[in-house]
Order: sequence, then C-alpha cells, then structure tokens
Amino acid sequence: MLAGNSTNDRFVVSRRRTGFGDCLWSLAAAWRYARRTGRTLAIDWRGSCYLDQPFTNAFPVFFEPVQEIAGVPVICDDRINQLAFPGPFFPQWWNKPPIECVYRPDEQIFRERDELDKLFQSEEDTDANTVVCDACLMWRCDSDAERQIFRSVKPRSEVQTRIDAIYREHFEGRSIIGVHVRHGNGEDIMGHAPYWADPTLALRQVCAAIDKAKAMPHPRPVRVFVCTDSELVLEKITGIFPDVFTTPKRFQAPHAGPLHSATLGADGGFSALIEMYLLARCETVVRFPPTSAFTRYASLFVPRVIEFDLNDPSRLIVIEEPAAGVPIDGDHSCAFVSSAASASVAPAILHCENLSLHNR
Repeated sequence: MLAGNSTNDRFVVSRRRTGFGDCLWSLAAAWRYARRTGRTLAIDWRGSCYLDQPFTNAFPVFFEPVQEIAGVPVICDDRINQLAFPGPFFPQWWNKPPIECVYRPDEQIFRERDELDKLFQSEEDTDANTVVCDACLMWRCDSDAERQIFRSVKPRSEVQTRIDAIYREHFEGRSIIGVHVRHGNGEDIMGHAPYWADPTLALRQVCAAIDKAKAMPHPRPVRVFVCTDSELVLEKITGIFPDVFTTPKRFQAPHAGPLHSATLGADGGFSALIEMYLLARCETVVRFPPTSAFTRYASLFVPRVIEFDLNDPSRLIVIEEPAAGVPIDGDHSCAFVSSAASASVAPAILHCENLSLHNR
C-alpha cells in the first residue's frame, strides 16, 4: 500500500523517460483514464533522458508542483521513491517480482501499449488497483485531455521567466512563424525516418514551407523562429533565410544524437521547454515532420499549422483553426482560453497545395 495516509488506494502511474512531447501527451492519456475511474495520478519520470540521476523524478525539476489536475489528485515529486503501489497491477507484466520487471524488451512495451489502448478505448475499468502506463500513449486520448494537461502543467518559474523575456524581445508586435525541424542528428528516428529518406528534398520542403508561410496574410511584420535538434540543419536554413532567429542552446556534435540526452544535463531540458512553449505562442507553425510530438502542444493552440503529406512530399497541408486558442490578454504566462466551439470541432479550413520544390 501507499506509504502515508492517502484516502485513495487506486492509482494510475504515468512513467516516461522520453522527450517532453511524448511525456506530456502520454500523461494526458493517463490523466483521462484516472479521471474517468476515480484514481490518483502518479507522475513518475525517473530515469529521464534529460537527467543523469536515475532516481530523480524529472517532473518537479522542469515543472511547477501540482496537487490536482481538474479534480484528479496528483503525486509528482520525489515522494515517488518512497511509495509502494498496491497490487494487483495492470498490465499483467507488473505483477511479477520487481527484479523480473527491470528488463522489458521492446515487444513487451508494445504489447503493454496495445493493452492500455484497448482498456482506454473500452470506457471500462479494470479490477487492478494500480494501472501502470509505461509506454508511448500518443493518440490514446482526445484533444480536450491534451489541452487540459497543457493548461494545468506549468514550467518552473525560472523557465517561464526566460520564455517571457524572449517573447517580449522577439514576439511582441510581430507575426511569428515558428519552424520545428526534427532531424535526429544520428538518432534512430523510427516513424520520422520516411520524411528524411532524401535529406536534400527534406530541406527543400522546409524552405518551401517557410516561403509559403511568409507569403500568407499577416496582421503584423513577420519574423521566422527556428527550432531544430541539428546544428547542420540550422546552418542550412540560416544560409537561405539569414534573418531567422533562434534561442541560445547547446547542440550535440553532428550525428552524435538528439538534444533530449543526459549528456547535455538539465540545461538541455530547459532549452527544450523554452522552445516548446514559444512555438505554442506563434501565429503559424511549420511542423517537419508532423509526426513529432514536440510540436503537438503548438498544433493544439496556434491559429495556423503547416504540415507535409508523407505520401506526396510536394503536397503542403495548411490547417487554419482560428478558434483553437488565443493568449489571455495581458498575460504572457502561456495560459490560453478557447472559444466555446473550439475544443472538439474540426479545423475551420483545411486545404492542400502542391509546391514547386525548386533548387535553391
């Protein structure tokens, strides 16, 4: 049982060690299930890829503490090291002796993901006292749940201060086009790989999308904000668009791996959060590839999103959703309010264009 005097002995444990996009999206799926079944939500981000301290829960390192999210009690600090969650557990794997749960092959993780997906989609509950969500659960909840998480979870104050300072310096009074390019920098990028099958074409796609975004109507002077995990990609883009701006951060050496790495320490995580939350405050966001969870937050709130069709890379998809969310007037804390019709409706405009991907 839990150490302490908790009044709820049924739990959902959200365990992730990956990038923030995956962590927060998977957290939304776990939170939705916890709310539906009256459970306490435990956020267990020990072993985070952003830290080299395996027993430190990464959540309170990067985010402000939360006691509850929309009525769901939350445990999110280092108390997680002292807790003993009650069995039985779901998925079944977690009923093994702890020593046997240390190593989980990929096929077991994928099996658990599918079991959790089936449970979540069934709208039923399990008899297990503790549901362990230790798999990527993107697309396993509705966008309302995602928005709830992003509204409830706030970066630590020192991170928010930096976000606000960059916003005041570069964003205020301008229409910002945010461009996110997930390259991998030598990492196995799995589902993103098809977008990089031809690296030269990929960069031409990104540049064509920037041109298209700049040519669209904008109410204020336009600036382009670029976020990427590859210094080589950044050099290519700035060579073509010298007036773009970025946030200062450290890169890994070329082909040495992604930014979400313990090699960069917690500073790498802070840099990622700053970029993620600034992208969500742009007027337009270019997502390359759109399969990256890093820009999921931005895609839920910005008025215009530009993506690419994997089946036809020359096909640019423009999604305009003016009701998705707007900043609260006079508040740059990244809080958003949606119009009454925005939460579940389809995009207001969806159109596609074939681009001429000319050589530059």
